[in-house]
Amino acid sequence: MVLVTRKYQITIPKRVREELNIKAGDEVVFIKTEDGYKIVKADDIIREGVEVFKDIEKTIEEMKTGFEEVFD
Repeated sequence: MVLVTRKYQITIPKRVREELNIKAGDEVVFIKTEDGYKIVKADDIIREGVEVFKDIEKTIEEMKTGFEEVFD
């Protein structure tokens, strides 16, 4: 359990910081889920976004090929 200060600040417990590899100066994002909120390092979100688009050109080519097969 953590205490929220008058300025709405909290201290992330050491165990959580270690598990998420959060260091001083890191930015974190609170993501709303069905069960509440999830804390994620901003760098991890960016990295995941880059991974999603890593093979985008291949995916686009596959889609074009699929459309050509259907509409030819």
